[in-house]
Amino acid sequence: MPTLHVSPLSKLHDTVRAVRPSHLVTLINVGTVVERPASIIESRHLFLGMSDISAPMDGHVVPAEVHVERLLAFIRQWDRAAPLVIHCWAGISRSTAAAYIAACALGPNRDEAEIAEDLRLVSPSATPNARLVAIADRMLRRDGRMSTAIERIGRGADAFEGAPFSLRLA
Repeated sequence: MPTLHVSPLSKLHDTVRAVRPSHLVTLINVGTVVERPASIIESRHLFLGMSDISAPMDGHVVPAEVHVERLLAFIRQWDRAAPLVIHCWAGISRSTAAAYIAACALGPNRDEAEIAEDLRLVSPSATPNARLVAIADRMLRRDGRMSTAIERIGRGADAFEGAPFSLRLA
């Protein structure tokens, strides 16, 4: 079964070598240089430039509908023949939100709370970006259940960066 893998930027290349994904999603501040692993072709790498914030702030790009639209389109065209890696700077907020969103989008009949609980089990530090989750919740017509499930698991354990992990899709 294909899986989603989440990693901080510092462990991106090690994660890609270990899991051999076909697709990569980067959610990181605009202007941050990310060296795409050579094994990932450019058309299979989605770069979403945004800051890890939930409200507008001078000098930053707030996560927006366009980011979630692009993420959902990319996730939906992934053939799932090989894993997909999602990363952000620390592997705690933007990337865990994207993995949660992907699991909800690819499992439209799965319970949002179950997916959130799975996320907490595999990543004690996961603290998904609430704005990304709320936008996806509306776009996926989950009627607030995604946001509620993420609120229920609460803030993750304090960490400088998250440990790489995988999240099941079904």
